[in-house]
Amino acid sequence: MLRKRLIPILLLKNEALVKGKNFDNYRYLGDSMNTIKIFNEKMADELIFIDIEATKSNKLIDINFVKDVADECYMPFTVGGGIKSIDDIKRILGAGAEKVSINSQSIIDKHFIKEASRFFGSQSIVVSLDVNKDWFGRRKVVYHCAKKKTKLDPIKWAMELQELGAGEILLNMVYNDGQMNGYDTHFIDSISSKLKIPLIAAGGAGTDTHLRELFRVTTASAAAAGSLFIFHGSKKAFLVNYPDYEKKLEIVK
Repeated sequence: MLRKRLIPILLLKNEALVKGKNFDNYRYLGDSMNTIKIFNEKMADELIFIDIEATKSNKLIDINFVKDVADECYMPFTVGGGIKSIDDIKRILGAGAEKVSINSQSIIDKHFIKEASRFFGSQSIVVSLDVNKDWFGRRKVVYHCAKKKTKLDPIKWAMELQELGAGEILLNMVYNDGQMNGYDTHFIDSISSKLKIPLIAAGGAGTDTHLRELFRVTTASAAAAGSLFIFHGSKKAFLVNYPDYEKKLEIVK
């Protein structure tokens, strides 16, 4: 049985830490390296770094930054941002990341996932699946920082990604991002229950109760969150936090 995990997601813009709502209106928070040091002290299970500018700017996340993260980060970490080729993955993993997160390129060329999985092993390949709602409330797959729409059904797409060789799915619910009002657990379970590979759920966590509920009513393998682990109080002051060992055990049981 896979160990259940709590994973902070850190969004980057020019290597600085930012956070927004619904994949928009990003707010500068501070130095990412200082944040990593705090998560080291708090013994976070893993970290996920996503460069939100890389795809928009048609470039790969800065490899020197990934090396700096590897030097500082005690726990396993995943890196995403502008990945388009086998060489991009090779450079990121060679810089010290344990896994890569692929988003837009999986939509542009789904066979890239198969190629990457065969080359590096599925354990190194996370596919980020972004989902938003249309005007009628129907959930559809989006990409390119949620700016581009598709007609893909999220459940069918997740199952296809599994067949293509994805080792893990990072499910981002854009409509819940930064809202801190709870995960869309019914939707999450509609996907995770159909997969044999781990699913990381992201979008909506605002309290420890939301984390508990995710593990209680879905088969998700991990709870990922941005706002929950970096904000505090009603005014959302920037304060890095993470449950201690005993509390984490109680959350994921």
